[in-house]
Amino acid sequence: MVEIDKNLNVWREYQRRIQRNGQRSVARKILPWVGLWAGICLLALIIVVLTGPWIFAHLNEPGPSRPGDVENIEEPQQLSKTEVTDLLLEGTKRVFPLEQKYYIQNNGSLLQVETSIDPDLQEYVKRLIDRSPTYRTAVVVMRPDTGQILALANHADLGRQSHENLCLKAEFPAASLFKIVAAAAAIEARGFTPETTVSFRGQKYTLYKSQLRQSKGRYSKKMTLREAFGDSVNPFFGKMGIYHLGQDLMTEYADRFLFNQLIPFDLPVSMSSIEVPDDDFGLAEIASGFNKRTVMSPLHAALMTATVANGGVMMAPWLVKSIKDESGNVLYNASPSALASPITEATARELKVLMEETVIAGTCRKTFRILQRRHRMKDVELGAKTGTIRDQLGEHKCEWLTAFALPVNGEPGLAVAALTVHGERLGVRAKDIAKKIIQHQFSYEG
Repeated sequence: MVEIDKNLNVWREYQRRIQRNGQRSVARKILPWVGLWAGICLLALIIVVLTGPWIFAHLNEPGPSRPGDVENIEEPQQLSKTEVTDLLLEGTKRVFPLEQKYYIQNNGSLLQVETSIDPDLQEYVKRLIDRSPTYRTAVVVMRPDTGQILALANHADLGRQSHENLCLKAEFPAASLFKIVAAAAAIEARGFTPETTVSFRGQKYTLYKSQLRQSKGRYSKKMTLREAFGDSVNPFFGKMGIYHLGQDLMTEYADRFLFNQLIPFDLPVSMSSIEVPDDDFGLAEIASGFNKRTVMSPLHAALMTATVANGGVMMAPWLVKSIKDESGNVLYNASPSALASPITEATARELKVLMEETVIAGTCRKTFRILQRRHRMKDVELGAKTGTIRDQLGEHKCEWLTAFALPVNGEPGLAVAALTVHGERLGVRAKDIAKKIIQHQFSYEG
């Protein structure tokens, strides 16, 4: 009996030893995990202690908006084109500063206006025209493909100083610039090509009824449209207006090119006007530009040439690039857009041929010869149209030159319109202004 109790005690001690060994083994296995979790809990406690104040400070902030939530933050109100015009005129007291950036006050706030002006080009044009004794001068330079105004400069003698920008005034006879519209109508609606011929009598720059007869005589001359456009031959276009175009067609194409319509712009632009009569001689005068009743603005002249250079698409002109408030919020941002498509791309190509003839062998050949001789100008398409006429009172001589310069490598091109009104003294010529602008912008010397 004693032996049994002894064996039982030995067995119990053995079982206790096995249990203790098992517990030690389990403890050894879970101890690393316990340490790891303890470390994680300690780290979490430290993070809570350090970030707790920030978390509680932001508990009341609104969360991200979801579809259907009411937006509590007010977005800056965007300005319309009309509001931009009103703002500029009010904030600048009708004197628009043609700078790249400037500031205006509006309802106690300071707004930053960024314009499309190229400051280097604007300053160059201003120096060019301000030192001339020309009675009045206006110059517009723009990009044909975007409508961006790069320079908008004007000058008047001391007796004619005004807050109005002459570039936007439609009080100047369009003269032979209207030949662009007449040629477009003839090409697109009457099947003319640059090589289509018309016969006429007399001198190139006169316009008499005797020159407009259909009968041919020994003194009649035959000339192509390309030659007549380049040399701005009045009787050629006069006969074309009578026998090929007529009142309705010329009125239609004048309308396509935005005559008798307001041109939308960041500043007010006077309306270019025309009235096409129904009598033969009146039609001849209108088609050739040999009249003082058809008037236009220099901005409109630049748009017409830009349309030809841009494949028949007239881009809306713009001067204000952006407007921002004091917080940097954008209130207005310019977006290039098409204003009209007066002609097809095919017609624009033919008109470019005509305008290139003006530079190669026409009324601009001497002035633009220096550009044509430049090596790099071989990679730039040049075209132009001139116009010369006395003003309505016959007191001053008005000269026009509108031109395009288009690099064939795809770089941005130029459309330039220059108007010079000469008084007693002859100042810088419109042709020279356009030539120098092209030289300057394309970094050519001379």
